[in-house]
Amino acid sequence: MKTNETTNSAAHMLDTVLELLQLKNDAALSRAIEVAPPVISKVRNGVQPLGSTLLVKLHEATGMSTKEIKALAGVMAKVA
Repeated sequence: MKTNETTNSAAHMLDTVLELLQLKNDAALSRAIEVAPPVISKVRNGVQPLGSTLLVKLHEATGMSTKEIKALAGVMAKVA
């Protein structure tokens, strides 16, 4: 189960993307990046982790680096 901090970080990341893309809500975001609305909802609520497909789609839509998106979402990078 995800912690509130992780959930809040994912929500913050999605809110930042919504603002950057000037979209009104998660439904508009899901249409813009062509993912099913439940995927956005599950990530926002900490039910599902930020997957690579969603990460790439967010990168392509925003121009933000994947590292920036992961940092906003509170995803820790693996140390080699």
